[in-house]
Amino acid sequence: MYRHKLYSFLLRASGSPEMAEDITQDIFLKLWKNRELLTGIAQFGGYIYRMAQHQVINSLKRMARETLILGELGKTQPLAGPDAEAQLSLQEVTQSLHHALDKLTPKQKLVYTLSRERGLKHEEIARYLNISPSTVNNHMIEALRLIRQQLRTSPEAFTVLLVLLVFVP
Repeated sequence: MYRHKLYSFLLRASGSPEMAEDITQDIFLKLWKNRELLTGIAQFGGYIYRMAQHQVINSLKRMARETLILGELGKTQPLAGPDAEAQLSLQEVTQSLHHALDKLTPKQKLVYTLSRERGLKHEEIARYLNISPSTVNNHMIEALRLIRQQLRTSPEAFTVLLVLLVFVP
């Protein structure tokens, strides 16, 4: 009953069909898991849209944080200090990042490179590639998802990524 309206709301809020679909599924999964608690909710429609609003905000914050971290990793600057183990870990993460980038489609890799290495905004990339800004956004979302997925398969890379999540503002 709420799926199509909720998906449309999330699509407008996020600008990404993939993100809207993922959040829609997450919301309904949470509702199902906590279905016993739903009997006390008087305005279910408002409740579900508030959940959606929080989910999209959290997803965008997480994506921004991950983008910052991946941007820092892409610079491949050595860590401060002579700690050889930290240097080696950073090199492993950098190699994992480059390996993940090699698995992207050519368009995703181009959009990622223009955004993260050249510092172009989505609108600038869209004009440069003659595609819409939402298409650029979709390519970035998918590229970051694939990169996260690839980094999770490497325990060393994932550990360093977690450390960066904690210490990078």
